[in-house]
Amino acid sequence: MSVDDAEALPERTRRRRTPKPHAAGVKAVAAAAGVSLGTVSNVLNRPEVVSPLTRAKVEAAMASLGFVRNESARQLRAGSSRILAYLMLDAGNPFFTDVAKGVEEAAQAAGLSVFLCTSSEDADREAAYLDLLEQQRVQGILITPIDQNSSRLRKLPSRGTPVVVVDRALDEGEHCSVAVNDVLGGELAISHLLELGHERIAYVGGPNTIGQVVDRREGARRALETAGRPAADLIELTTGALTVAEGRGAGQRLAGLPADRRPTAAFCANDLLALGLLQQCVSLGLRVPEDLAIVGYDDIEFAEAAAVPLTSVRQPRQLLGRTAAELLLDESSNPDHEHQRVTFTPELVVRTSTRGTL
Repeated sequence: MSVDDAEALPERTRRRRTPKPHAAGVKAVAAAAGVSLGTVSNVLNRPEVVSPLTRAKVEAAMASLGFVRNESARQLRAGSSRILAYLMLDAGNPFFTDVAKGVEEAAQAAGLSVFLCTSSEDADREAAYLDLLEQQRVQGILITPIDQNSSRLRKLPSRGTPVVVVDRALDEGEHCSVAVNDVLGGELAISHLLELGHERIAYVGGPNTIGQVVDRREGARRALETAGRPAADLIELTTGALTVAEGRGAGQRLAGLPADRRPTAAFCANDLLALGLLQQCVSLGLRVPEDLAIVGYDDIEFAEAAAVPLTSVRQPRQLLGRTAAELLLDESSNPDHEHQRVTFTPELVVRTSTRGTL
């Protein structure tokens, strides 16, 4: 090591770490308040059975000692936690974070916390999270699954962990489900484009392992058939994921088609794809909506704020999350719970990307 190198090294100082203080336990609280361990336990778990004066003494002792409840110990005794988990498909998609807000509202009202995790559209990652959440004894799991027919999902309730499927409709089975009618949503989007006179319409979405992608495409095909057109007229631009980057890639492919074959309208499986498609097409000189009309899906906040405000199929995102969490809470506490399939109706919100200046 040269002198110059030695001079460049940072100066380090060391000092002995202060020993970590021991957290005050229930015995210390009981002694400080002059009550029994059972009374402290009641204050923590059943405060309504303790007189106001005694409860105040115990709470004052907790405050002075810096007592923090040991939730892990309570969970061990009870066999479950006071935590709900939401395993979403993509944390980068604002649709799912809006759904999570609704979940949190319901959980907070019930005095519970929410653990958020994302599969990132990866089946192995989803499976690993499901195993972890079951091991952690969460009170229940909300999930937007990659495959709603997964055997792992079916087994969880029989082992004591209730599951509610979010944003996917189930015909029957071991779970409640909360979703929007995505087939109808696809019909609304394509019917709107047909009413505007478009003949060559693309559907941008994928992968086809995601149920929402399949249902929205099915709705698009039905709308064509209802209008007397063959479903095969739908031009499919398949994507590897539901992201802005994949939307840009689809835009590159679409813009590269000969003008006489290029779609004049596109329906995207979600708003992120639609925003990426819009960005790429505009950067390549296509005008929206004059050269290409675009419809998205979800109506996230960014849809209205886009450079060309985006027409989109709206889902009641927070209501989806809140309803799903309420069903999960009922299943985890009500022995007479009956599984429900809740389906909301989507709404088309028309903006500049299909109709120009409104």
